[in-house]
Amino acid sequence: MTDPLKSRVVRHSPSTGEGSPDVWGLYEPDTGSIQYICADPKTRQAALIDVVWNFDHRNGKFSTESMDQVLDLVRDNDLKVQWVLDTHPHADHVMASAHLKERTGAPNAIGALVPEIAKIWADIYNLPDAFEPSRDFDHLFEEGETFKIGELDARVMLSPGHTLGSISYVCGDAAFVHDTLMQPDIGTSRSDFPGGQTHELWDSIQDILALPENTRLYVGHDYGGPERDEPMWEATVAEHKAKNRHVKDGTAREDFIQRRQERDATLPLPHRIIEALQVNLRGGRLPPAENDGNHYLKYPVNRFD
Repeated sequence: MTDPLKSRVVRHSPSTGEGSPDVWGLYEPDTGSIQYICADPKTRQAALIDVVWNFDHRNGKFSTESMDQVLDLVRDNDLKVQWVLDTHPHADHVMASAHLKERTGAPNAIGALVPEIAKIWADIYNLPDAFEPSRDFDHLFEEGETFKIGELDARVMLSPGHTLGSISYVCGDAAFVHDTLMQPDIGTSRSDFPGGQTHELWDSIQDILALPENTRLYVGHDYGGPERDEPMWEATVAEHKAKNRHVKDGTAREDFIQRRQERDATLPLPHRIIEALQVNLRGGRLPPAENDGNHYLKYPVNRFD
């Protein structure tokens, strides 16, 4: 039998009515990432969110099967891509932003504090002039900024903690909350990367859980759970408040911070973090080719415990 956690899984969460988007989630098994399509059912305009550019870090090889799958789904459902969105510069997968912009003609966007993240990592890589997010993204969203997906209203919530510049996208009764929450049976995401803060993650999650209780929350990752062997990525605010093992109703802020920090102290760096961030902070572009025509990634030695 095929293991669902090692297979590509696609699910459609249909619009619930006026002002509510159609949402497709596409599970990428190599990194446990969830990619999203958020579409206006009326106009068929869509945003692509956190799409993966596949990277085999063992062999230093990139491939496009995940973004191809997303674009096939766009075509099969007669959608038109209006936005290419990312919630933050991902540490565990490479973003497909630049490629999707080229293939669809849609503008790409991320949060307005990403230049601050770029400064941290420019120092880690000793690449002071490498990253310029205002060059590599068409738009940097501010906290509270609004925009349209077709005729649907969407807005941006600053959601720091996992990184200092992470943002969530809220469109009708759907919220794409990236690496803040995991599924209720797992809890929450880590906050120990450079610029991350556990107390900020708590505050961001409380803002997310203050959304209407029927809001569908879409998380950035899933790796299965102790009692399930299939990927899941959607649960309502009400379900998280009732069942989330880290932040359900009645959880004390201090208890969450202690538990999260103790857990994070046991976690290794993600497999692709060193490679991924020097691409993602360029908007999903490789560094310029060198004089032999090839691209090279830099690896800082002894910079992390």
